[in-house]
Amino acid sequence: MEGNQSWITEFILVGFQLSEEMELLLFVIFSLLYTFNLLANGMILGLICLDPRLHTPMYYFLSHLAIIDMSYASSNLPNLLANLVKHRKTISFVLCIMQMIFNLNFASIECLILVVMSYDRYVAICHPLQYTVIMNWRVCTVLAVASWACAFSMALVQVSLFLRLPFCGPQKVNHFFCEIQSVLKVTCGETWINDIFLFAEGVFILVGPLSLMLVSYVHILWAILKIQSKEGRKKAFSTCSSHLCVVGFYFGIAMVVYLVPESSQRDEQKKILFLFYTLFNPLLNPLVYSLRNAQVKAAFHRVFHKQRTM
Repeated sequence: MEGNQSWITEFILVGFQLSEEMELLLFVIFSLLYTFNLLANGMILGLICLDPRLHTPMYYFLSHLAIIDMSYASSNLPNLLANLVKHRKTISFVLCIMQMIFNLNFASIECLILVVMSYDRYVAICHPLQYTVIMNWRVCTVLAVASWACAFSMALVQVSLFLRLPFCGPQKVNHFFCEIQSVLKVTCGETWINDIFLFAEGVFILVGPLSLMLVSYVHILWAILKIQSKEGRKKAFSTCSSHLCVVGFYFGIAMVVYLVPESSQRDEQKKILFLFYTLFNPLLNPLVYSLRNAQVKAAFHRVFHKQRTM
């Protein structure tokens, strides 16, 4: 088996069984969605950088979210688009490993940043007088750096455990990118250690943060209900509901994929969920935080008019 491992130069990504005409149609659709993702998240990132009024902790973390969304989609979609237009379904071993690292890394970072954002909202609503003291720029930087470092470390552990496994037989991965659970199925070694670490990471990254967010939002809801001003309650609900939309969508898909027991019937469903997550989740954040956020819309008008007058 160790000898067979050295033969691996590429994997075959089974993906979806489609005709060449359908692949070309999907190439056009996915290219448009990918382009819109880059433009929308780039716009959010640009607004936050250009408008001083958005230089607050909430938008600082939102800028990280925009970078994560662009990076996550860019780690999967270019290879998928190339395979669709060339009608081939291969990926090199090295590129596959890079995809696994990036996917695990960016998915974990998004979970942790969403937790940090919920903590930011908790402090802003439940402790408004101490907000600037608690959420100072040093604290924000430490929280962001810790999230990136923690996620990257866990991704490296998972990939290191994967690289110790031998390969034999046809290397057909039943997915459209190198998702670690799917790639593990083509190895011919014992994967129980990998499965344990994946489940443990899923609990740490998904169940733990989701529990913390639920506790935060119970306190936030209680604090909002005690606000005397109707306008104040409306503004607080608007801000928190935007965050909850993103959290519900993201954590719902992730928990179904990584915490529900495996079965052969779920393979196709998982591919559809991953495709939906890869294409639409990066679009959700800019849509939710721009269409539902008066500050972002106001910042867009300020920057737009400033550019026109220059």
